[in-house]
Amino acid sequence: MLLVKAKNDSECDNLDISPSPCHLSRRSAIAIGATAALSPLSLPILPANAAIGSAIPTWDLDIDFPMLALNTAGMSVDETFKAIEFARKEGMTHIDFHPGDERDGMSKYLSKHKDERDLLFLNTKIRKPPPGTSPEDAATLARDQINDDLRILNVKNVDMLMLRDSPDPKVIQAQWAVMEEALAEGKTRSIGVINYCPSALKSVLQTAKVVPALNYIMVHVGMGKDVHGLRTLGEKSGIRTFAYGQTGEPGPNTEIVNNPILKRIGNAHGKSPEEVALRWVLQNGIAASIRPSSSFGRCEGNECRLGIAKQARCFDWTLTEKEMAELDAMESPDDNPTLFSSAGCPGAFGT
Repeated sequence: MLLVKAKNDSECDNLDISPSPCHLSRRSAIAIGATAALSPLSLPILPANAAIGSAIPTWDLDIDFPMLALNTAGMSVDETFKAIEFARKEGMTHIDFHPGDERDGMSKYLSKHKDERDLLFLNTKIRKPPPGTSPEDAATLARDQINDDLRILNVKNVDMLMLRDSPDPKVIQAQWAVMEEALAEGKTRSIGVINYCPSALKSVLQTAKVVPALNYIMVHVGMGKDVHGLRTLGEKSGIRTFAYGQTGEPGPNTEIVNNPILKRIGNAHGKSPEEVALRWVLQNGIAASIRPSSSFGRCEGNECRLGIAKQARCFDWTLTEKEMAELDAMESPDDNPTLFSSAGCPGAFGT
């Protein structure tokens, strides 16, 4: 039996596993966040082909997993294509995309850069099945999506497949078996989960033959470096933490980007609060997927290009031990690390 531990015991008790759906999808949330986007980041003018100073480190997950990824969430086909081009000019190889427009933008890039497939780390997700879907039908949906995505991308495999949660533990288990099947068949090189709270992790681990390589959750300053105990819980079973939302979700959090502590620390290094927020995540040993700009879900002009360029240089500098301790100790703004989970996890967006 997997022990459940969180920042507060009440977070793990009496979990609501109602099948009622979220009122807003993550894509809708991204659009809302984008309308409240902050003014563009203060970015230096850099040449489009500027090279990063330090190589992006990798995790050994039986494959090399680059610790910095491009997050294309909410982008159109053309914006995804453009963002990938900018990221590649900065030496980034890890592309974190959803099925749909983002996948099609990834496919467009691959069709124009056929020689780059082996250089790229393709990371995508399985869609949530509609509420009330049976485990058997959910498994079929996952299997069909994997085959469709590979066909559209015109590749033999992806490098990471991540599974979303469900209010129904049996659905999680049925779909995870399909993920294991895809891994065994060489359709993916690794498998992980997204927004899995303690109860969802417990469900998948009860029947898993292959332990998820990672849990993709929201992590930012103010949530604590153990992220409500979810990081330790996962790592006890060998599950690493991969983070989105270094400056908040579904849009930039003004409490982070205007935080006086982050501003002061940033000024000491010639960095922005956004760069400090990202560096804190990475320096705590957590991999990160980055939004290109403060206009979440968009890649427009120089802000997108320069936003990627600045963040790709996050391994060129470090925070001091004193600065890390100060950031580790922040208790606000706090957030739900599994914000975009299903109604089976507490505090899911839109429930």
